[in-house]
Amino acid sequence: MSDLQPDRPARPSKPMKPRLVLGAILGLAALSTAGFGLWIASLPPASVALAPPVPQAETDALLAALKPKRPRPLIAIVGINDATETTDYLLPHGILKRADVAEVVSIATGPGPVRLFPALTVQPDMTIADFDASYPEGADHVIVPAMSRDDDPVVTDWLRDQARKGAVIVGICAGAKVLAAAGLLKGKRAVTHWYYLDRLRKIDPTIAHAPDRRMVADGGVVTTTGITASMPMMLTLVEAIAGRPRAEAVARDLGIARWDARHASGAFALSRPFAVTVLANRLAFWNHEELGIALAPGMDEVSLALAADAWSRTYRSTVTAYAPSGTVETRNGIRLIPDRQGTDGPEARRVPIFPESPPAEALDRTLAAIAARYGAGTADAVAMQLEYPR
Repeated sequence: MSDLQPDRPARPSKPMKPRLVLGAILGLAALSTAGFGLWIASLPPASVALAPPVPQAETDALLAALKPKRPRPLIAIVGINDATETTDYLLPHGILKRADVAEVVSIATGPGPVRLFPALTVQPDMTIADFDASYPEGADHVIVPAMSRDDDPVVTDWLRDQARKGAVIVGICAGAKVLAAAGLLKGKRAVTHWYYLDRLRKIDPTIAHAPDRRMVADGGVVTTTGITASMPMMLTLVEAIAGRPRAEAVARDLGIARWDARHASGAFALSRPFAVTVLANRLAFWNHEELGIALAPGMDEVSLALAADAWSRTYRSTVTAYAPSGTVETRNGIRLIPDRQGTDGPEARRVPIFPESPPAEALDRTLAAIAARYGAGTADAVAMQLEYPR
């Protein structure tokens, strides 16, 4: 006999009393909070580590690996149209263009704008199909930013094709995961953003992580650590193409004192202070705010990218780009598409990009401004996400 007894009418359920409902909610909240508390307590404290020196032979090998096949190389920066990392995509373009040592082309998987993450929208120069039609011999270097999808088949197929044609493939930050998905890191030494190291190993367990290196070359492929590693990486590429004096001149313009492969990997990890700050900022939803960046023709795209990226990672604010109308072209030809047209945005909540400062100094000033608005813990959390050695 069935225990359900369908022939017997079911008893109507009694509504729960408000106090019982509130008690149940509070009980679940307490259990959830207790779980978070135990997890946070299990995390290590913030750590301090020193970057060990890099042997000169390793630096020389990195520069040799980046040597182009053309006297004036062709460099392609590729992205997908939805959620390609802001700094990874814009900084290579801005730095290489100001260095004037190569032809630089920004491309995307499909037509239309590239919506960057966590802020800004750009119009690329061409699609992958257009690039292949214009440059059938391939690029000298391909820059691969972090993307919302690691295994986009258009990107991975194209990267394998470019590698076969002799291009050096450079994965910026979590762009290393895209290279791994394309099969380009099998059995090779590599680095990536600290947060995605375990994910990189899961994509390809044959990858050998190289700790305490900000950039690593192995077999025609170069990878870097987190987001701000795009600055030293591009200066190293400039040095490989045009020599040390040219790289030094560009570095002075950017406000960067050194750009070698030294890195203190131990200083970047999911720590207790980082988790507490992020969780507290996310829970304080009533204090979240929208900040604006006023786009202007000729603005410096490196400072813009760093400021927009940093302010968008506070877990307290989102960044919206404003312009009176239309597309805005930056100092080095990046075409920005504003989120809102017809206005410069709210003056009281406008994000400064410090145009009078070199871009690297503008990042330090941005972090100081974030600390002044949201506290030092938030500035530290942003620097940790950017993997920026302060």
